[in-house]
Formats: sequence, structure tokens, C-alpha cells
Amino acid sequence: MNSDSESFHHQFLGWILTDHVMTSGPASVDCEEIDGVENPLKEAAASKSGEQELGGTPQTFQLGEIPTVQERFQAVLKRRLQVQIENHPPLFPWETQLIDYSDYVDEQSIALVPFWGWMAQQSKLNLPAPLPENIFRQLLEKCQALLTSSVPLGAKLVQVVEDFFPDEAQALNDIAGLVLRSTYRSVDALETMPNLQSDYSDLQERQQMALSLLAAKQLLDNLTLPLSSTNPVVERQWLTSAGVLNLKVEYQSQGQTGKLRVQGELPTQGMLKLQGKGTQATAQSSSPGNLSVELHCRQLNQTYTLEVEFPEIDQQPLLFVITPTI
Repeated sequence: MNSDSESFHHQFLGWILTDHVMTSGPASVDCEEIDGVENPLKEAAASKSGEQELGGTPQTFQLGEIPTVQERFQAVLKRRLQVQIENHPPLFPWETQLIDYSDYVDEQSIALVPFWGWMAQQSKLNLPAPLPENIFRQLLEKCQALLTSSVPLGAKLVQVVEDFFPDEAQALNDIAGLVLRSTYRSVDALETMPNLQSDYSDLQERQQMALSLLAAKQLLDNLTLPLSSTNPVVERQWLTSAGVLNLKVEYQSQGQTGKLRVQGELPTQGMLKLQGKGTQATAQSSSPGNLSVELHCRQLNQTYTLEVEFPEIDQQPLLFVITPTI
């Protein structure tokens, strides 16, 4: 593709991303009644008046009897509030329904909660706007699941984001094509990347599609380590909540076979697991520092996977795919 065509696709994708943002006005807030009573003072007065009518003779209050009226009003108001709270218990801001909480904290259950330490990498992606944490986490999970798939990259991108945009397959395919044609990995393109001054939730749907597909493309690029005879060494960095993970992958040719070597600089204790077809090698460290692992390759053009495990920051390992085409 010539430079004019690439420039056109880049500008067109930029137009999609910088299109006007749909916003809505602030929602109005209605004040609730207290169990249907609009005026508790009026309720108390009516109740007192009813008691007088039952007696048949209107009563007059002397100055010393005013505290009695106040106590009666406070009793009615307290009763109404108690009924309201019992029928409609207040919720915490993060709750949508009543939840029964246990009286103690299970330490074992806390230990099983994932920390999602791999998600710090989003700050290193070249995106026009940040993705919500839950969206980015799901994108990363889908990229990990589809990383070793043999489907073309464009179809893979669509599969990564399609759950967010059901029944929008054609639109996703069109925008995925623009993402693939745009040279976002070049310096000039990164400098002209449009910035969106809106939150993800305020963007139009096609802008959300473009942003999600851009993130998926860059994640798959970060997680793929291609090796070739002209490029036998590949280095990669991944930012974690514990610090930067540095990887260096090297293929050394040895006649009809070769050796695949991975060197890692770990920010925390962890393990490297290198796997091929029927072979695997692991290395583990109980402290931050350098770690290496290697495999002898009996077949050329075979796909290998590298798992990086940091149990202190995430339950799930981070998966890379190594594709030597020597």
C-alpha cells in the first residue's frame, strides 16, 4: 500500500475517533416522601386533632403543655422513620440490592482475589483516550485466549471486541480494516494520533469500537514476539503493578535445529515457562532479578508460548507467543 493510501486511512480513522461526542443533560433527582407522608408536622397535628375530636370537646393548651405536643410530634416522626427504614433499608453507593454480609472476614477468600497486576500496561499503549478498567481487563483476557489462534489478525481483532458490540459485525469489520491499514506503530502516526477529551462512556458507539479495536491491536502486538533470520533477537517490556518486566528472546541457529533462549528481568518473584510442541522448560526465582530459560528447537517455523507468572500481583500468568520464521 502506498503512503497516500495509508495517510487516507489514518485520517479517516482519526475522523471517526474525533467525531462529536453525544452527551446528555444531568438527570433530575426527585425527593422521596417519608413513607408517603409529605409533611410529618402536619401528620402530627392531624393526629392530635383526631384525638381531640374523639373526646368530643376541643382542648386548649396552656403554655406549660407545649413540651407534651413536642414529644408527641417527635414520637410520630420517629415511628414514621422507623417504618420507612424497615421497608426501604438504605444501600451503600456500590449496592443495587440488599446484601447479607458475614460478621467476619475470611482471610483465605481475600487471598484468592486476583489483583490484575498486568493491567498497568494500558498506560504504555498509544490510545486517544483511556479505557475503563473493566473493559481493558476483558480485552486483555480475550487477547490472551486468542493469542495462539491461527485466524487472520483482522478476524482476531473482531473476535476480541465483538462481545461488547453484539449485532455489529459489519461495522466492526469495517473499522478493524481501518485499524489494520493505519500505520500507528510509526513515529509520525503516533504524533498525529487524535486525543479524545471525553470518557469512554460518553463516546459514540463507533468511537468506542475504534478505541477498543486499537487497544486490542496494540495488546496483540505487545504479546507477539516474531523472530526471523534478519531479526533473531526481540526485546519486549510490560509494565506491571510491581514494576517493569523486561524480556529478551533470541533464536540461535544450529544447522537443521536451533536453540530458543528467553532472558527476563523480573520486578518481583516469579516463573518463566517456555513451551513448544511436546517440549517445555521452566525457571523460577524467589526474588526480583534476572532469570533465563531455553529450549532446543527440533522443527523450524514452530510456534512457542512463554508464560510469565507473578503470583504476588496476579493469579493468571501473562502469555506471550513466539513465532520464529528462520
